[in-house]
Amino acid sequence: MADPFEVRMRFTAQLQHLNASATSSQKAAHYALKYRDMDEDLHSCILEQLERNSMNNRANIMYFIEHLCDMAQRENHLNFVRMVQKDIFQVVDAVAPSDGAGAANVKVVRRVLQGLQQKSILEPDTVTEIEACLKERDTLPEHTALSPIDANEQRGSNVTQPVLKTNGVMRLDKRQIEQRIEEDRERHKRLKESIWGVGSEDEEFEKLWDEASDIGEDDFLQAEEDAMERRQAVDVD
Repeated sequence: MADPFEVRMRFTAQLQHLNASATSSQKAAHYALKYRDMDEDLHSCILEQLERNSMNNRANIMYFIEHLCDMAQRENHLNFVRMVQKDIFQVVDAVAPSDGAGAANVKVVRRVLQGLQQKSILEPDTVTEIEACLKERDTLPEHTALSPIDANEQRGSNVTQPVLKTNGVMRLDKRQIEQRIEEDRERHKRLKESIWGVGSEDEEFEKLWDEASDIGEDDFLQAEEDAMERRQAVDVD
């Protein structure tokens, strides 16, 4: 049997090094399900890392939670799903806190909540209730937390952690800003790929067929006009 302390430490390290790639989230989810007998302990790791890490990392953990619940459903290990359902308000508070520090994460939370609702992991009423809270937290400019740190704030120290502004809004250092921009770009790219992806020719045909409107009287009139124009063009020649 694996040492619980070692499992916890390795899982914590995976959470701390999550990035925008789906592979990192899937790897961490596989690890959690491999040691599913320690699910409560691993879930507590997720909550701890949401409280301790940067806002960038909290966004990555939020996306990971969706991967974990999806995988847990497929493998019929629903304890992870139930614990996320129970603690979803705590998770949201950590990823997009009410003090405005996570204003840049509000869109992340919304996107993951929509995914969890579509997978029937969260009830629509729960998502609606959380959305009401998010509206209050989305009043700040979208990238307030990503505004550059003033040089005077950095003078005399090597700042590597977020700097707290006087108005209570957490700002990130330049490295974290660049990392967040790159990760958002990667997620947007994957989202576009998933939208355009089709599994087979049959699925593509069905998709196009469903999107096409029924033939109506206007279509026949347009066809007759096109045919008349072609005949007139031939006569002129």
